[in-house]
Amino acid sequence: MWREFGLMCTVGIGDNMLLSKIALDLESKKTKSGIARWRYEDVPNKLWKVHPLSKMWGIGGRMERNLNRMGISTVGQLAKFPLELLEKKFGIMGNQLYYHAHGIDLSEIGAPLMQDQISCFGKSQILLRDYTRREEIKAVLLEICEEVARRARTHNKAGRTISLGIGYSKDDLGGGFSPSQNNRSSHKYHDGHISMMLDKFYSGKTVRSISVTLSNIEDDVNQQLSLFEVDNEKRRKLGFRSKYRSKAILRAVSYTSAGTALHRAGLTGGHKS
Repeated sequence: MWREFGLMCTVGIGDNMLLSKIALDLESKKTKSGIARWRYEDVPNKLWKVHPLSKMWGIGGRMERNLNRMGISTVGQLAKFPLELLEKKFGIMGNQLYYHAHGIDLSEIGAPLMQDQISCFGKSQILLRDYTRREEIKAVLLEICEEVARRARTHNKAGRTISLGIGYSKDDLGGGFSPSQNNRSSHKYHDGHISMMLDKFYSGKTVRSISVTLSNIEDDVNQQLSLFEVDNEKRRKLGFRSKYRSKAILRAVSYTSAGTALHRAGLTGGHKS
């Protein structure tokens, strides 16, 4: 970058996106070369020493205070805290906190885990602006759910539990909610489940982040297509977006002012390419 364009930059390299991001934030900016690399074997010596917790990617001030009240002040203590207690306290966020503390990232380009080790599929998104209209929130939610379903389908997996996470803007004093819903069949989720959770828990505050997670994973012998729709062979043949480019096929809502998929399709690692 410096030789070709005269631009200074720093680089974080890791075994997954999470470790790359942490290496960038916590180490690369302090090195002479501007480059830092974190591997899985570096987690105990580097990641577990991170303190305060707010230095860890994905942990804000409010979550840090909650964890501190539980006696957790370092990432190492978070990694050694019982998973079931974190899930009981924070729901799906507790699951994510636990695995992130171990350096494990389950996002699409994440850790090279074996399929039978995958415990969930999820996607979280910080919105491009404040959202207050329920219809706009549902439009983004539809895009996110479709992406989560595509990732599960790619691995021939399905899930019995779906979790919705809504984060409010700091202008509304933060907070949010993260309910989950279980189902006997892993192939009967549709937009009604998501809408009911949103309608039940959404208080009308300004929304700034949305996440959807599919957990309680099992092999999908019926080739689940979407969290929203019943299996349909004709629709399955349209599921080739990942084979080409991310904006090869988009829902109509993605072309509205509420949609974000079209904009994010032009990003690389969250930034303009």
